[in-house]
Amino acid sequence: MSQLHNLIPICLVTGFLGAGKTTFLKAITRHHLQRRLVYLVNEFSPRDIDGAIVSESNPDVVSVPGGSIFCKCLVTEFISQLQSIPVRFGAIEGLVIEASGMANPGVMASMLRETRLDAQYRLARIISVIDPGSFHKLRLTLPNINAQIIASDLALINKTDLYSKAQIQATEDALRSLNPGIQILHSVHGDADVELFEATASLPVVRDAALAPCRDPLYATVTLTPGAGIDPENLRQRLQEVESDIYRLKGYLRPNGGSVYVDYSKAGFETRPAATARLPVIVLIHAGAPTPQTREFIAWLTA
Repeated sequence: MSQLHNLIPICLVTGFLGAGKTTFLKAITRHHLQRRLVYLVNEFSPRDIDGAIVSESNPDVVSVPGGSIFCKCLVTEFISQLQSIPVRFGAIEGLVIEASGMANPGVMASMLRETRLDAQYRLARIISVIDPGSFHKLRLTLPNINAQIIASDLALINKTDLYSKAQIQATEDALRSLNPGIQILHSVHGDADVELFEATASLPVVRDAALAPCRDPLYATVTLTPGAGIDPENLRQRLQEVESDIYRLKGYLRPNGGSVYVDYSKAGFETRPAATARLPVIVLIHAGAPTPQTREFIAWLTA
């Protein structure tokens, strides 16, 4: 038991694009300001946006952008960061990892064993953040969504203020059909009373998990500089024309000289003033084979 106590506990947060993982992490930072926690944020795109958002609340953030930490191209960087965290930050109470929306977390436990990082860390729990709207739209076509549920011991159904009781119940039923033993909690704006490093959490056993290939044919990502004339409202309108092809769009616009954060996913479109001035940049994740409509949208966005 003392050996287990000396290991750094890991809380791995998963969930598809737009489910509210980063919002959940910001809520965690607010609730645990007095705890010595480190946050590792994995961004699928080369440009780190989510890590910068989390660092507004907590400076102890490590960013690993440019793909999934569980893909063959990025896993070496991920392992290197795990090795360096105890040296860089000293004694910490725990590590919270936000995996990219496309990540399959089933390989995490075996990766720790194979790299002997299980001598420093223990995987305490895996939390999957769920948006009922996008979950039902995409779970039948994108297998990693189901893999995230199967590997998790806790599902956090987020944005429950936006959905009916019937929709939330249907989500719970679908989750338990994939993982009968999963614990389910509800949240609004990612705010939930969650024990991050539950010592008694029973993680599902995931067999035959493997690292993902460097390029998943289901997705493609591109980082763009939006044109000076783009504002949130005309962006929202143009997104409606290509919503079947776009999984995620997020970044910053500068209409009228002020920075505005924009965020689109299958769950909807949101905007808010940026906490600090930002250069205009948009990260776009779309279906792996771009349609003519997607190409036209990108040309409009960058004109």
